[in-house]
Amino acid sequence: MKRTRTGEYFITTAPGEKVKAFIPFPLPPKPSIHISAKLLALLEKASLTIGKLDSLAMNMPDSSIILYQYIRKEAVLSSQIEGTQSSLSDLLKFENDELPGVPLYDVQEVSNYVAAIKHGLKRIRSDNFPVSIRLLKEIHKILLSHGRGAHKDPGEFRRSQNWIGGTRPGNAVFVPAPSHEVVECMSNLKKFIHDKSYYIPILFKAAMIHVQFETIHPFLDGNGRIGRLFITLYLCSEKILHEPVL
Repeated sequence: MKRTRTGEYFITTAPGEKVKAFIPFPLPPKPSIHISAKLLALLEKASLTIGKLDSLAMNMPDSSIILYQYIRKEAVLSSQIEGTQSSLSDLLKFENDELPGVPLYDVQEVSNYVAAIKHGLKRIRSDNFPVSIRLLKEIHKILLSHGRGAHKDPGEFRRSQNWIGGTRPGNAVFVPAPSHEVVECMSNLKKFIHDKSYYIPILFKAAMIHVQFETIHPFLDGNGRIGRLFITLYLCSEKILHEPVL
């Protein structure tokens, strides 16, 4: 219906109405990204900062203690973006079989996030498992194993239309690709993740993967948390980070 540089809109049918959904073109983008001098300077600054962060993490005398708290802090912050009320102290109380000061579902969601990132790190390290669609599904299954999203097909791509903003697809701010396009979109994304012939700085590639994933919005729930978690896992898999401290 309407093409843009990054994808195309077309009319699809949602329950009771027709809506304009967006299907992103496969990566890499065409024409290729132009890295201006200003952008290159920002990339250099970001890369140096991540290098310093990684160096600090590797030289901590007892990294396990800090990582224990850090992963949980990250889980709390990422989940709060989605609207949960759990704090770090609530999560620690929950893990020690104490009653948190917020609804149990909120804390369970954060606890699921901790379990999901630990599982992802184990897979790419101990199991030498590649960053893949299968891994994303495994992480998603853990993320939605308990709590509010447990009925929204944990570990499976959506089979119905979702949307962002608004009360239904017809008045949504953004409508992702229809469900029958999700498998192909994610298959194309997998190819890009493992494409070594297209060279682009890792931080750029991580950003492009993240944007593409969120645009596709392949799951019924948990896309934001999975997308943020995936950035850290990808940088760890590429040895940009040795510990999940981003």
